[in-house]
Amino acid sequence: MKKWSIAAVLYLAAVIGGYSVYAKWFADEKQTESHGHNQSVSYGASTSQEQSEPHGESQGHSVQGEVNKSGHQHGSGTALEGSSEVSVFLQSDQDELKIFLKDKSGNPVEDLEVNHEKLLHLIVVDDQLHKYYHLHPEQTGKGEFTIGNSLPDGFYKAFVDIKPKSLAYHVAPVPFIVGNPGMSTHSHGLQPDKTLSKNVDGETVKLTMSSFKANEPVKLTFDLDKTKLTPYLGAMGHVVILDENAQNFLHVHPANDKDTVFETQFEKPGIYKIWAEFKQNGKVRAFPFVVEIK
Repeated sequence: MKKWSIAAVLYLAAVIGGYSVYAKWFADEKQTESHGHNQSVSYGASTSQEQSEPHGESQGHSVQGEVNKSGHQHGSGTALEGSSEVSVFLQSDQDELKIFLKDKSGNPVEDLEVNHEKLLHLIVVDDQLHKYYHLHPEQTGKGEFTIGNSLPDGFYKAFVDIKPKSLAYHVAPVPFIVGNPGMSTHSHGLQPDKTLSKNVDGETVKLTMSSFKANEPVKLTFDLDKTKLTPYLGAMGHVVILDENAQNFLHVHPANDKDTVFETQFEKPGIYKIWAEFKQNGKVRAFPFVVEIK
């Protein structure tokens, strides 16, 4: 009898602990929704082992910014809140991730521009900002995109990067859960890198920044072996940036077709994580950098 009582107490503690983690991870999203990001999410359990290929390992970066009309930068920021005309719904089940795009009347949004060879780019990060995935779901219906779900159990945020032809859209985080993640501190504890040089699978990339100050233009210059470099998704590289709370998103492309130089701007001081993606020798690698903006 005592054993059953102890087991019941332990189970109850686990349930309460798991709920506390869940509530903490999604607390910021309630504030985001109240600010008018106009995005929502459906949740489901997923234990599928079918892997959607990630373009990198645990990596991240952060920034706030506005959408660049030239197409070199797509992002979200406080200045853009409340102006999106497209809602994103994400449903996770044991086999798939499904994304549904709706306008303000609830109709499917299907009139999208091809953006760097794809209609939709899906960026997924975990709650620690360690895992990073750049995925490309296939269109499976009107305003519907699907991809196999092979993410490990955990708490995640998705960022759906699209270019509707006639509707305003700004990227905002969509939180979701895979499987039974259990306990997590949701404390990534990002620390700025002491040296901005990373080696992934034998390839080295060095980052030079023209400025570490907020509210001024900054050039991100990446030094790498260009003899092995080939275009990836219509560009010589891709950079994704997130703030340390995974609230503000930037997807930046090179300033021109030849150089691995990216232009952006950090709207607020803070710690940011940057993923720089390059295709060398036929393989896409994501190089993670953490920087502090003052």
